[in-house]
Amino acid sequence: MTRKQRRSTMIFGGLGVLALAIGLALSGLSGNITFFYSPSDLVEQNVKPGQRIRLGGLVEEGSVIRGQSIRIKFKVTDNAKNVNVVFEGVLPDLFREGQGVVTEGMLDTNGVFIADTVLAKHDENYMPPEVAATLKKKGMWTKKDTETVKGAGS
Repeated sequence: MTRKQRRSTMIFGGLGVLALAIGLALSGLSGNITFFYSPSDLVEQNVKPGQRIRLGGLVEEGSVIRGQSIRIKFKVTDNAKNVNVVFEGVLPDLFREGQGVVTEGMLDTNGVFIADTVLAKHDENYMPPEVAATLKKKGMWTKKDTETVKGAGS
């Protein structure tokens, strides 16, 4: 083998190993990726039951129903559509109606979102950036709101 052939072999071999490493990394991460949806996006994009996603929006006023156990039902809205959510567990202390929330879980076959994680705001001025961006996109977020909310992702 000439010097030129060895160099070409090394370069192509290195590129092959790099491609294999990238392929393995992407396939390993694909099972851990969760996409963010607003209630309107969820309806429009026909998310399949059982697919792990994040659902974000505002907790609809008057929708929180607490059972005798740790099972809580509430609705997440973007002021255009709403989605029924069921969560079994302890809610964050700052969870309340009318506030921003991001939930993680999956839809069941009846269109109810079964959440296994609920993330609430961390102070009185915070709204999750994904929720604020979605509300802005839908035209339900004003310039005044953006100025007073930290993390709104202007």
